[in-house]
Amino acid sequence: MNSVAIIGAGASGVAAARLACAQGVKTYVSDLRAEAAVAAGAERIRAVGADVELGRHDLERIGRSDTVVVSPGIHPDAPVLAALRRRGVRPISEPEFAFRFFQAPLIAVTGTNGKTTTAALAAHLLREAGVEVGLGGNVGGGLGPAASELALARPAPAWYVLELSSFQLAGVERFRPDIGVLTNLAPDHLDRYPSVAAYFADKARLFDNADERSKWVLNGDDEKALELAGEAPGERYTFSVERSDAAGRIEGDDLVLDVGRGRERLLGLDELPLLGAHNAGNALAAALAARLAGAGREPVARGLASARPLPHRLAPVAEVEGVLWVDDSKATNVAAALGAIRSLRDRRLVVLLGGKDKGEDFRPLAAALAECVRFAVTFGAAGERIASALGAGGVPTERVAPGAPFEAVGGPGRAGARPRARGGRCPRLGTVGNFNGKEDRGGAFAGLARGD
Repeated sequence: MNSVAIIGAGASGVAAARLACAQGVKTYVSDLRAEAAVAAGAERIRAVGADVELGRHDLERIGRSDTVVVSPGIHPDAPVLAALRRRGVRPISEPEFAFRFFQAPLIAVTGTNGKTTTAALAAHLLREAGVEVGLGGNVGGGLGPAASELALARPAPAWYVLELSSFQLAGVERFRPDIGVLTNLAPDHLDRYPSVAAYFADKARLFDNADERSKWVLNGDDEKALELAGEAPGERYTFSVERSDAAGRIEGDDLVLDVGRGRERLLGLDELPLLGAHNAGNALAAALAARLAGAGREPVARGLASARPLPHRLAPVAEVEGVLWVDDSKATNVAAALGAIRSLRDRRLVVLLGGKDKGEDFRPLAAALAECVRFAVTFGAAGERIASALGAGGVPTERVAPGAPFEAVGGPGRAGARPRARGGRCPRLGTVGNFNGKEDRGGAFAGLARGD
């Protein structure tokens, strides 16, 4: 490989450029954007010896490159990618590029929901066992860098743990995890994919290069996840919060594993610091991955007991006048919101639902909320469709006017919540209003809880 072209100068583009230049490869990076954050990334890229263009893509130069790397934020129908397809050029993803330089075995985690929690928890359990771990990929939020940054680390860790999105898996060729984890599958990103089947097909690329050495950790409660693995070779280990025959399971009130060494009790459900049945499943998946990577039962059990919820993932932020406010602003699809609702149905809920409309069917929310909701507040671009679905299901709902600031949801939300209710933030639909992501949304929600 003598030359690399990288499309996109965001975090993953910067990381890929640094890795390419470290290998002595002639590197060209381009991005149509030219705002301050991108320009700052461009300066970092130039500092390591790469050529950078902002505001245009040089298709001739990109097409002549030995390898083309595309950032996950570039839409597959973007003109630059369409032009490359016409030339017969198939870009690879940044994690695929990084994988070619990894020097240790790899745990790769994907799925629709729970993948960040599971990846971060698997890394935590391995570290509890004294294993040096490089955590990164799609985790974001300051939890870990892009995969290419991990490939640059010296000395290399004993294990890499990567979270992978469907956008990143779309561009794999040689990528082969030693341990692959599929948390679950549900419709998502239908604003980017033409169909659910197309979205699932990119997730299935996790298994493309499987061989008899591969180990797979699969959700035994999710038929779609089990089917996605198809006939991929390797050993399979299921986790389940419902089945008694899974390798990772719940027996009575205990989390239990069996990876071929006999039954191993880890800890009681009441000792797991993470809220919700779905997090019990995430814990079992992470524990299986860690045990398969060589961690002992005792450090895995200790690690689970010391786990803490990640920000914006069913994380309690305040208890005010008997009302617990729970930030789940990472729940950006119906399946994730349902998991949160079902996990908190032991108390009456007030839920705040809204944001960008990704084209999902909201009717399942009404069925779940009918069992436990006191009141729902909808807002944002999808607020009207959500309110219509909830109203048809008999769920008490108030619609905040389109264009109203996020603070406007606080009044009806606070009024609807009384002691023994939980204020549940399930903004299932991505970035809202002027927010820049889950951190911004979660911070605004915490402000509502505190009455700021």
